[in-house]
Amino acid sequence: MLEQNVKDQLKAYFERIQHPIALVASLDEGASSQEMRELLGEIAALSDSITLVETGSDARKPSFAVTRADADVSVRFAGLPLGHEFNSLILALLQVGGHPPKETPEVLEQIRSLDGEFHFETYFSLSCQNCPDVVQALNLMAALNPKIRHVAIDGALFQDEVEARQVMAVPAIYLNGQPFGQGRMGLEQILALLDTGAAARDAERIKAKDAFDVLVVGGGPAGAAAAVYAARKGLRTGIAAERFGGQVLDTMAIENFISVPHTEGPKLGAALEAHVRGYDVDIMNLQKAEELIPATEPGGLIQVRLAGGATLKARSVILSTGARWRTMNVPGENDYRNKGVAFCPHCDGPLFKGKRVAVIGGGNSGVEAAIDLAGIVAHVTLIEFDARLRADAVLQAKLNSLPNVTVIVSAQTTEVLGDGARVTGLAYKERESGAAHRVELDGIFVQIGLVPNTEWLKGTLALSPRGEIEIDAAGRTSLPGVFAAGDATTVPYKQIIIAMGDGAKASLSAFDHLIRTVPAAAAA
Repeated sequence: MLEQNVKDQLKAYFERIQHPIALVASLDEGASSQEMRELLGEIAALSDSITLVETGSDARKPSFAVTRADADVSVRFAGLPLGHEFNSLILALLQVGGHPPKETPEVLEQIRSLDGEFHFETYFSLSCQNCPDVVQALNLMAALNPKIRHVAIDGALFQDEVEARQVMAVPAIYLNGQPFGQGRMGLEQILALLDTGAAARDAERIKAKDAFDVLVVGGGPAGAAAAVYAARKGLRTGIAAERFGGQVLDTMAIENFISVPHTEGPKLGAALEAHVRGYDVDIMNLQKAEELIPATEPGGLIQVRLAGGATLKARSVILSTGARWRTMNVPGENDYRNKGVAFCPHCDGPLFKGKRVAVIGGGNSGVEAAIDLAGIVAHVTLIEFDARLRADAVLQAKLNSLPNVTVIVSAQTTEVLGDGARVTGLAYKERESGAAHRVELDGIFVQIGLVPNTEWLKGTLALSPRGEIEIDAAGRTSLPGVFAAGDATTVPYKQIIIAMGDGAKASLSAFDHLIRTVPAAAAA
């Protein structure tokens, strides 16, 4: 099952295992169990520290637990952890085997100190690039704290559970049998929900920080580039990010990042964070900005108030808050979000296997989503507001070749329909005639562009009619000492490579501003 070069790499990795581990498998005679038996056998053969036993009695078959004889540790996979989850399996083997994780001592101690009984279940799909973050975070927690248990469940393999729990988006996390979280969540986010005192402690630490030379608000490609450039100038630099990596974490294939033929969003996001951490940058993750307070005098300090109650001060600020998926803003959309209304076809598409779905939007992302889904679902209805599709011709040609896709143009979605628990259809009207129609379906994938994350800035600095931060060629905003970069700004063409370049530009502009500005305290 595993190629020889992969086996060679794994053999080297497994030399880091410090304590013997056992793979305890619960199998039957089905094809999936046979595949799991083969995979686990090949893995066990690569290290004397790994043994395979088929004495497991777990009700989910096929499944297996990664256990350690000298400690109360158990991490379980229900289904074959291949695709995006293969790395989750390797990390679980190493961590249960005692290889030290890379997280900070403070985070590790926070995990070990959690008190209570925590039984986590995570439903994932093998094509979901958001799921490994959740699976790996909970696996690590289970490896470190015996009061924490975690099982990662392939939703496509255990469809009965998915139907019973009405799981319609992954990753879907349950804690002690109750819904806990939905979508991408990192280790810090999970800990913040479990450790109720963490937010207050963070706020106190942030309040005590001295003023920064450059404070970057937002941790996506633009923010990361800005921070690196500022730190390289020797400036005291901080980043306050609601989610380090930003929307790039939700991007599947990236093939237009020059010099890198192919990568994926989570991989690029991890590289961004590693690059920033290579410099003396104060990273404050999970911090949402709520208010920008301009300096009261030339050379004075600018303030950014955070949702947690703390306020940061800086001589200059770079806003790189990015954007988020645009919603249809129709009745029923919010009610059925993650109950049939979805935004990631790669993540959630497998949950709709054999069902009928709609894609809203006829640009590149919408047509690509329809093409992707057509290979999984029974039928795709693509609805476009304009009189024609706006996607590239090659994508339209591929779409038109698919027998299970219907394209409807000049149509406006008016309502998401449901039965109270899940989506059952949508309503739309023809823009020319006004005729109303209903389509019965099980899922709706919204792909209609982006909205800048700038609501918190209204009334403080100049925004465009679309809510974008107005900037000049140097990244300056309408406020002295405040700069901006990336998808939140008026710069055309929202691309990762452009955001990075603009982040660097804004940082250089901030540096130029600082060397030409006398601090208010010095002037006094």
